[in-house]
Amino acid sequence: MAACDASESSAQKSSQQLSPSDPSNYQGIRDYQAPDWLREKVSGYQSSDIMTDEALTPYTDVARYNNFYEFGTGKEDPAKYAGEFKTDPWSVVIEGEVEKPGRYTLEDILKPLTMEERIYRLRCVEAWSMVIPWVGFPLGKLLQRFNPTSRAKFVEFTTLHDPVQMPGQKSAFSYIQWPYVEGLRMDEAMHPLTLLAVGLYGKTLPPQNGAPLRLVVPWKYGFKSIKSIVKIRLLETQPKTSWQSIAPSEYGFYANVNPAVDHPRWSQANERRLPTSLFNPNRIATQIFNGYAEEVAHLYQGMDLKRSF
Repeated sequence: MAACDASESSAQKSSQQLSPSDPSNYQGIRDYQAPDWLREKVSGYQSSDIMTDEALTPYTDVARYNNFYEFGTGKEDPAKYAGEFKTDPWSVVIEGEVEKPGRYTLEDILKPLTMEERIYRLRCVEAWSMVIPWVGFPLGKLLQRFNPTSRAKFVEFTTLHDPVQMPGQKSAFSYIQWPYVEGLRMDEAMHPLTLLAVGLYGKTLPPQNGAPLRLVVPWKYGFKSIKSIVKIRLLETQPKTSWQSIAPSEYGFYANVNPAVDHPRWSQANERRLPTSLFNPNRIATQIFNGYAEEVAHLYQGMDLKRSF
């Protein structure tokens, strides 16, 4: 990781050097019409020294290749069906082991916070990966505002349940019990790398990427990074998350990227870095904790990472 000039972020530099990554260059991808205040907030982001020097994944891949089952199970379904997704107004319920519970508008949540750009690796449990310039803020800064109690040991996140807007939630073939739920241990949630994102590539999040508010935990598999969050609940006991409930032998609570622990149906030793193709698979070796071991390995000291997967 290296610092960059505060006057010009690395993603801005990269998009100048790699113009195909600029969102404005792509036709056929709907431009999310976020409210003016949110667009201004996101565009005023500051540069961060948290980044990787790996090539950015082109915007077209970030915006068109998604797992967001609320809009369908196909990779292109979210971009196809989320174009009219309404996210204004938006609010988030904060509840559980906090001294200041309540329902807070997104504008109230973001108002006192400075947006940062962070370039993170994203590793899917399906063994594909991206490098994305997110815009957001540390989750810990938000949680501190609500004064967690001493009993808060875990954080549970819930996504929006709206079958009218999210056709995947009304599918008769869905095996997910909606709404989608994810969780973190409190020390994971408070870690400075854990981000709540409201934008990418210097613009507001597209709906298919989790607008208007999503979690990004770069050392964990992507399904932990829940999208379109409407509730954050602090708990004394570990929450039961969606994929853990569906297939506990395949998807654990921790979901740390680990090349030594295979998925029951495929290896996790390598990954396909997008963009990729049949004749140019762009395969690379997977790193423990997705390359963030120096920052996060201490969180799991003494744990058996094969049992606590």
